[in-house]
Amino acid sequence: MQVWRSSLMAVGLATFTLFASVSVDAEDSTGKGAVVEGTGFTMFDTESIKGFDANKVERDPVCDRSKRPRIAKVEPDEAKPGQKVVIKGENFGTVECFHGVAFSAAGATKIEYKFINDTTIEATVPNVKSGMTFIDVVAGGGNARSKGFLVKSK
Repeated sequence: MQVWRSSLMAVGLATFTLFASVSVDAEDSTGKGAVVEGTGFTMFDTESIKGFDANKVERDPVCDRSKRPRIAKVEPDEAKPGQKVVIKGENFGTVECFHGVAFSAAGATKIEYKFINDTTIEATVPNVKSGMTFIDVVAGGGNARSKGFLVKSK
């Protein structure tokens, strides 16, 4: 057991001595850092952000995150896959700030919808099994969930 510990310590000491003797290439003789190709943004062939574009900032939408959306009703309250429903509520925001519609029974399926205005969205019921589901709208101010919605069989 003692021989094993001595061997392990010798290997550790040799490794430490090897690493301690290696010089650091990124330092010059003054001790200051130097730019090494292949590090930072150049490592990924990505150009760094340069300057400021006031026109782009001016065109970006300003989304009001303080107003939480709310669904008041869905008309009709039951529909078959492929049929359209109208989602009424408030604080859906603007078309630039509106993120989408989801049906809980559809999982990650992309839902076709049309943004009408701040209080109205038109959506197409996805092709899911019949039964109860919830409809969610996601806007700049957050998420809103409807009361239960019945998807009828085809």
